[in-house]
Amino acid sequence: MVVAYWLTVITGLFELEDDAAWLGLGGVPAGVALSLLIALTWLLCLIGSVVASDGPLIAVPFVALGLAWAVTRALLKPLRRLFPQGDTRSRGDFVNQMCVIRTGTATPDFGQAEVTSADGSSAIVQVRTTGQDRLARGDRALIFDYDKDGEFFWVMPYESEL
Repeated sequence: MVVAYWLTVITGLFELEDDAAWLGLGGVPAGVALSLLIALTWLLCLIGSVVASDGPLIAVPFVALGLAWAVTRALLKPLRRLFPQGDTRSRGDFVNQMCVIRTGTATPDFGQAEVTSADGSSAIVQVRTTGQDRLARGDRALIFDYDKDGEFFWVMPYESEL
């Protein structure tokens, strides 16, 4: 089963990008977790069929699967450190943040602004205004939405009374 799985992954016929968290085996790539689970289940089925040769063989696969799942969970704990989680930040994190216009103007068709994230880093992002709003270099604006198709942020003028 493991060899068949990896052959389909290598040839591109099957792609499993999500982790196996739904099995309680998250934190590592699904291929690693499932390969380990399948290999251990197979090994425990072999051992169980020899041990229970005079008993009920129908229970062997179920017991093997339960034991393999528990052993796999235990073996994956140290492996999780080898597979750090990716950057969980997204562009949507900039919504409701203040920005400063960095191009000459920001219009419904063009503009860039600098926005500072919660960790203190800054980024230059593409921005667009709605309607008749025109923002000039140095103006402060509020990011209120992100357009995934156009890959830009919608901004509106912001005047703080503080």
